[in-house]
Amino acid sequence: MLNSDPERGLTIETRTMAQPPQSSASEPFAIRAARWIHTAANWIFGVLSIVFGLAICSVVPGLNFVSLGYLVAASGRVARSGRFRDGFMGVAKAAMLGRFVIGTWLVLLPVRILSGLWRDAELIHPLSNTARLWHAAVVLAAALACLQIVWACLRGGRIRHFLWPAPLALWRWIRTSRQRPQIGNALTNYLIGLRLPFFFWLGLRAFIGSLVWLGFPVGLLILAARFPADQGGGALSLLGGLLLLPVVYYLPFLQVHFAMEQRFSALFEPGRVRKAYKRAPWLLLVALFVTLLFAIPLYLLKVELPPRELSWMPSLIFVVFIWPARLLTGFAFAQASKRQLPRHWILRWTSRIALVPVLVAYVVIVYLTQFLSWKGTFSLLEQHAFLVPAPLLNL
Repeated sequence: MLNSDPERGLTIETRTMAQPPQSSASEPFAIRAARWIHTAANWIFGVLSIVFGLAICSVVPGLNFVSLGYLVAASGRVARSGRFRDGFMGVAKAAMLGRFVIGTWLVLLPVRILSGLWRDAELIHPLSNTARLWHAAVVLAAALACLQIVWACLRGGRIRHFLWPAPLALWRWIRTSRQRPQIGNALTNYLIGLRLPFFFWLGLRAFIGSLVWLGFPVGLLILAARFPADQGGGALSLLGGLLLLPVVYYLPFLQVHFAMEQRFSALFEPGRVRKAYKRAPWLLLVALFVTLLFAIPLYLLKVELPPRELSWMPSLIFVVFIWPARLLTGFAFAQASKRQLPRHWILRWTSRIALVPVLVAYVVIVYLTQFLSWKGTFSLLEQHAFLVPAPLLNL
C-alpha cells in the first residue's frame, strides 16, 4: 500500500494490521543495536544533506534567503524550547532528498558513460553506424534510467531501490495498484513539509532588518575608503567602527528574538537583548564570541576568488561553523528567558568588560578584510555572521 508520509517518502511497503510491530523489549540485543545504528546513520546522513543543501541554496539568488531563514528559524526553535535537538529541522526529509540525489547520480552513471562513447564515435565518424548505435543506446539508457528513478521513489527512495529495479514488483504494481492517485498527494505533502516559502519569508525579513542595522556603520566604512586618512578618511573609519560595535553586539540576539516572535519589529527591540544579557551575561557572551569566531574563516577564504563552479564550497565551510553557533545563541537566549532576576552585578560588569575586546577584535578583523578580499571595500557588505552564508556580490 502506498504510504504518503512525507517524512518516510513515497513507499508502497507498509505494515499490515495483522502484523503488529514486535516489542523492542523482546527483541535480541543485536537487532536493537542494528536498528539504533541504522537510525543514527540515517540522522547523520540527513544532517549532512541539510548542510550541503544550505550551502548550495546560499549561492543561488532567491534561495539564499531560504538558507538564512533556516538558520534563523533553528536558533528561534532552540530559544523557545531550550533544547539543541529542536534546531535540527527536517532531518528525515533532508535524508530522503539526499538519497534521491545520490541514487539518481548512480542510476545516471551508465548514461553518462554511454554518452561519452557516443561523443567519441561522433568525433571519429559522425555519420557512421557505430555513432548511430551509440546514440540509440544513450536514448534507451536515459529512458530506462528515468523509469528506474521514478520507480525507486515510489518504492521508498532508498539507495537499494535505485540499485535494484525489481521488475516483477513493478509489473505487479502496474497491473494491480489502486493507490496511484495518492502519489500526487504524497509528493505535494512532502513539498509542503519542506516549508520553503516559510524559510524564504523569514530569511528575507531577517536580511532586510539586518541590513537596516548594518547599513549606516558599514556605509561609513566604505565611504572612508574613498578619502585619504588625513582628509577625513581616518575619522570616518573610526566613527563607522564605533557605530558597528553595538550592532555586532545586538544583532545576533535580535535575530533570535525575531525568530521567536515572528514579528519584523522584533528586530528593532534592543531592550529585550539588554534584559536577557543581565540574566545570563556570561552565557550570552560565550554565544556571541563563538558566533563571531566561527564567522571569521569565510572572511579568510575570500583572499582568492574560487572558480564559479566551486562557489558553494566557502558556503559549505561557513554552514558547518555557523549552524552550531546559531544553535548556541538560541540556547543562551532560552536560558536567559527562564531566569526572572538579573545576575549579580559582579558577573554583569565583568562580562561587559570582557565583551569589549571581543567586539573590537571582530570589528578590526572585518575592517582589515577589505584589504585582503578581491572585492575591496565592497566586501564589508558581506557580513556573514548576520546575513546569508555566501558572498553577496558573487551571486
